[in-house]
Amino acid sequence: MAAGCKSNKPQAEVAKTTAVQATTDEPLQYPEEKHFKNMRQMTFGGNNAEAYWSFSGDKLIFQSDNKNWNVGCDQIFIMATKQEADSMKKQRLSTGKGRTTCSFFMPGDKTILYGSTHLKMNDCPPVPVKESGKYVWPIYPEYDIFEADLSGHVVKQLTATEGYDAEATVSPKGDRIIFTSMRNGDLDIYTMNIDGTDVKQITNTLGYDGGPTFSPDGKMIVWRASRPKTAEEIKKYRELLAQGLVEPTNLEIFVANADGSNARQITSLGNANWSPYFHPSGKKVLFSSNHKSPIGFPFNIFMINIDGTGLEQITYDKQFDSFVMFSPNGKKIAFSSNRHNGRTRDTNVFIADWVD
Repeated sequence: MAAGCKSNKPQAEVAKTTAVQATTDEPLQYPEEKHFKNMRQMTFGGNNAEAYWSFSGDKLIFQSDNKNWNVGCDQIFIMATKQEADSMKKQRLSTGKGRTTCSFFMPGDKTILYGSTHLKMNDCPPVPVKESGKYVWPIYPEYDIFEADLSGHVVKQLTATEGYDAEATVSPKGDRIIFTSMRNGDLDIYTMNIDGTDVKQITNTLGYDGGPTFSPDGKMIVWRASRPKTAEEIKKYRELLAQGLVEPTNLEIFVANADGSNARQITSLGNANWSPYFHPSGKKVLFSSNHKSPIGFPFNIFMINIDGTGLEQITYDKQFDSFVMFSPNGKKIAFSSNRHNGRTRDTNVFIADWVD
């Protein structure tokens, strides 16, 4: 059961945090970001990411590890987009047990779905240690996908296979869910009906296929993928996967029809290109990339045509911009960023009007 999230901070500490927010000399928006207007910061503190719009466009569902909300690792929270940004007033919708990821509104906005390990663990799972300086993502086999109401009650378990099931999003048409699963021994993309029936595998190439989303008309999908090709790359990928890990340092963006047909790679930029989302026109894709960086960061948001032409840089932060999503009417955008954080490591949610 979820409860309203309230801070246990002393008021003096809250006041101090607000002062830091007000006096930081870091920009909220950079001059080069010509596609944004009226930007607002919606969270302050912790790591807040993957903020996705409701079908009605007046709420965001997101994950956070904000310590002031009494969580040890990522849990799912909801916020209204019209209210004053206030990090002390976010309602938790996940159970508070285990770790969660990748939440999304279901049609009608009365329930949400998200990935969670809560059935098999009460505490946060261990975070993998970097080996030889390599960055890895954990693929916890305890993840399954659940549907919950806006009071935080789990109303349905949508997956129950052995291994990782997560990264689920919903078609704007409201008929299908798309997600990543390890049920066949590799990280592939599947779709299912909104009630969890009629599961279909739609990718089958060796490598990590993840983070899929639909086009505005529901006819296409976009996702991130690794494609190990040499014997050494394949061996390394399989060894890491056997440990429940992937190394997300060589990812490119792919698009396909919603059934997985006509799959094609639209970026060949090198480094990590990920977190894609369709532009409202359905003819372009926005994604996060560090392809310009020789040291791994910054990550910024770029836009590209679905035929792989017309690459354009959208954001210009010095550290991290990612997890972009357009509102259902295409007029606003939400994303997560390390900007304007008082030179901390905090990642926060921002929204802005979109200008084509």
